[in-house]
Amino acid sequence: MNEPVRKAVFPVAGLGTRFLPATKAMPKEMLTIVDKPLIQYAVEEAREAGVEEMIFVTGRGKAMIEDHFDESYELERVLEDRGKAEALQLVREGRPQPGQFSFTRQQRPLGLGHAVWCARNFINDEPFVVILADDLILAKPGCLKQMMEAYRQVGGNVVAVEDVPRELTNRYGILDVVKDDGRLAEAKGLVEKPAPSEAPSTLSIIGRYILQPQVFDYLNEQKPGAGGEIQLTDAMAATIGKVPFHGFRFQGERFDCGHRRGFIEANIAFAMQIDDLRGQVIEVLNKFS
Repeated sequence: MNEPVRKAVFPVAGLGTRFLPATKAMPKEMLTIVDKPLIQYAVEEAREAGVEEMIFVTGRGKAMIEDHFDESYELERVLEDRGKAEALQLVREGRPQPGQFSFTRQQRPLGLGHAVWCARNFINDEPFVVILADDLILAKPGCLKQMMEAYRQVGGNVVAVEDVPRELTNRYGILDVVKDDGRLAEAKGLVEKPAPSEAPSTLSIIGRYILQPQVFDYLNEQKPGAGGEIQLTDAMAATIGKVPFHGFRFQGERFDCGHRRGFIEANIAFAMQIDDLRGQVIEVLNKFS
């Protein structure tokens, strides 16, 4: 039986330069989709999948994330005094239990692999999840819960994947596939951001990972990869042959909220899921079409 996954790492130290000036003083993970920040969607997806401990790898200027998940005595007191029961519930429902959330710093931006490595002392030789909050996925059940089901079948490392146009392979980690049943693709290798002419496939990794602790054996070496950064993809590739590696095609729609178009699309798509907003969204879109 595969060991259960109890911990999730959220790399949230990035600068969010594509959204300046909005992210000058606010973390990009606190940008809202309708009325909820990206990082809260990520945490809720992890909780739905059964994750118990959340580890945030932060950087300078990210204190707002920690404050968001903390208790807000003044706000809660005001809401309670004014009889705002629904708003009070919304504020309280995202609050963790004491000790459930941990925060550590990535002092220098040395890549995703380095950010995950910064969380190594919280993992304690257990399998763990990595979630990139700006990859927002609209899915029921959530993408990570779907992945957990697949993980229970195959074990090892499991990453969420989707096909991308070949001309975009140089933006992603790409799987070198040996077997594919349409849902799970077994990989014999990974390539970080290959040129379209050199990509072994168009099956790209997106921001959901279930990983075995063996990846730290390679992240500990601190070897730079593509772009001079320490790449998580390289560490995962090094474990192939030692632990199983599969790409999982999830049911749902992914929005790249690290770019303005994806962020706008996500706001529209998530607003359309809310009964009392759907008609208003359609009306606004028609107005400006």
